Amino acid sequence: MPIIIFVLTVAGGIIWWWVRNNPREAIDAAQDLATIARNAPRKLAFRKQLNAHPVEGIDDPNIAVCGIAQAFIELDDLPTREQRAHLHVLLRSRLRVDEDTAQEMEVLGRWLQTQCNGPLPAISRLGRRLYKLNGDGSWEILQDILGSVVTGEISESQKEAIAELRRVIHR
Repeated sequence: MPIIIFVLTVAGGIIWWWVRNNPREAIDAAQDLATIARNAPRKLAFRKQLNAHPVEGIDDPNIAVCGIAQAFIELDDLPTREQRAHLHVLLRSRLRVDEDTAQEMEVLGRWLQTQCNGPLPAISRLGRRLYKLNGDGSWEILQDILGSVVTGEISESQKEAIAELRRVIHR
């Protein structure tokens, strides 16, 4: 026990000496630590489950909608920068989220898509999860986003994806 008290005292002394000699860096470090601690649950946005697919851990229907929309634009070919920018604007306006949240959701949506091994399995799995989270409450928002993302004619794979979503969400 005295060794633990000694180690903690030495560690506290080192931190106090560093804060005294570098107050500006100490304040910045404390602010960064507080920001990270405050944003950690939102950045993760899903709970961890043992032996479960990452999609099953999603708690926010907006993340599922974002993942489905990203998988939808990637069904035929890699999306262009303009398509991604248009999707970003749609997500911000339809889901009513800020810039940082939209970017985090997009990154998480792309990661979930890779965990599902492609866009079509991702649409099916994310659609089932969205139904579990929100029933068919998000169907109109999802339909609006998917309809606005498509430029020109809808491809066969996109038609199949919409049919799959209808089947999964409207049971």
